[in-house]
Amino acid sequence: MAFSIALIIILGLCADYLFRKMKLPGLVGMLIVGILVGPYVFDFLSPEMMHVSGDFRKIALIVILLRAGFELRRDTLHRVGRAALFMSAIPAVFEIFGVTFLANRWLGMSYLDAALMGSILGAVSPAVVVPLMIDFMDRGRGAKKGIPTLILGASSIDDVFVIVIFSILLSAYGSEEIHLVKKLLEIPVSIGSGIIVGLIPGYFLYRLFEARDWRPPKRTLIVLGIAILLTRLEEVLQGTVPIASLLGVMALGFIILEKSEPIAHIISQKLKKLWVFAELLLFVLVGAQVNIHVAWQAGLAGAAVIFGGLVFRSIGTYLSLIGTPLNLKEKLFCVVAYIPKATVQAAIGAVPLAAGVPSGELILAMAVLSILLTAPPGAIAIMVMGERILDYGEKSPYKFKELRDQFGLPRVGERVRSKKYGTVWKVIEEREVWVNSKSDGSGGRLIPAIHIRYWREDTSNGPGTGKTLSFRYSVEDPNFDEHWEILFDW
Repeated sequence: MAFSIALIIILGLCADYLFRKMKLPGLVGMLIVGILVGPYVFDFLSPEMMHVSGDFRKIALIVILLRAGFELRRDTLHRVGRAALFMSAIPAVFEIFGVTFLANRWLGMSYLDAALMGSILGAVSPAVVVPLMIDFMDRGRGAKKGIPTLILGASSIDDVFVIVIFSILLSAYGSEEIHLVKKLLEIPVSIGSGIIVGLIPGYFLYRLFEARDWRPPKRTLIVLGIAILLTRLEEVLQGTVPIASLLGVMALGFIILEKSEPIAHIISQKLKKLWVFAELLLFVLVGAQVNIHVAWQAGLAGAAVIFGGLVFRSIGTYLSLIGTPLNLKEKLFCVVAYIPKATVQAAIGAVPLAAGVPSGELILAMAVLSILLTAPPGAIAIMVMGERILDYGEKSPYKFKELRDQFGLPRVGERVRSKKYGTVWKVIEEREVWVNSKSDGSGGRLIPAIHIRYWREDTSNGPGTGKTLSFRYSVEDPNFDEHWEILFDW
């Protein structure tokens, strides 16, 4: 398995580099690498690696959903809440209906089989969509109207909704009686319980981090461990209490950000570094699950059904956005962002076949084909359209992120060492401000600057004592690394 991990790292990074050089999303290259090295093409990955790939993919998905949670702000959620609620169900319903109608006529499937297939195809992929939305949020794109946040929230609930519909339809093939109302009630219950089981530990973690002055890596690992336990809780309580644990993961990050923005920023920065490796695992292993030989069985008619279903889905997405402040181009971006398939299709595409559904083999083929036809092109379309359509807004927060990345500035709670004196200081305050440019004589041009206050840790004379220093960093002020270095310790 060690060789497989090495292969994933080396080939995944190479593919990411090449695709980014071509101005394309690096995840597309990772997906292609996964398909090629997977068991259905060159079979370079060991059986042990494929056996545990589900766990690796889940951990990687948790990392990116945590990052998403640490970017969700309450005011933005208030602005997009209604639209996100509509987008979490209406597009999927339209696609399920469209696939059911078209598959019955073009593939000769029964309405029940076609509806079951539609419930598999009707889920958007958080594995593809969330990283791209996080990237836009990191760069301040679409922040003015909260478009990336809208898609983040809606796509997470969309999967919950679709999987419940899938379970309802699948139960029709078993001996168990279908309790339709009970199954439908699972949707709001799982969403509500998922949010609650994320908010509660998130609040206690915030209180713990306030009381204990732990270093950032420790905080990050504890948050990641709790998030993984939340997904385990969903498995343990399956059949008893439905829990949308992935929503809980996002809620965990949200509540920490709500209660303490400095702590949330530090953890988010560490997760961003961890995501470099998690991203490789996620997309290469998702690609490795794709059996292109099975996809071939679906043929042109299968591709026509998938694209027809996407037309229905796009209509549903557009209708969900009526009444929002989004203009036509921004609505079309949301339509495109809601197209990629991968995660759910790879996870449950083979379930109908194992359950003895008459069209199970064809359903699996269609699930695989939908990944091939929508994930890479969809990711490319999202990135290209996002760069052209999503605005930065006035005085975008991205300017501060650019400045922080340029100078490698620390966050509140981190420790730094003076290069000149070797003394250790702690960052106790930071402020993002717009200041007048020194090079502009009229004083009319504003540039972003970050004020940071350092505290020399000294409690010998009682708490709250010790020397403090304040510095301002901008493109016209001294660089951080001329005087300081960040201590990445525990």
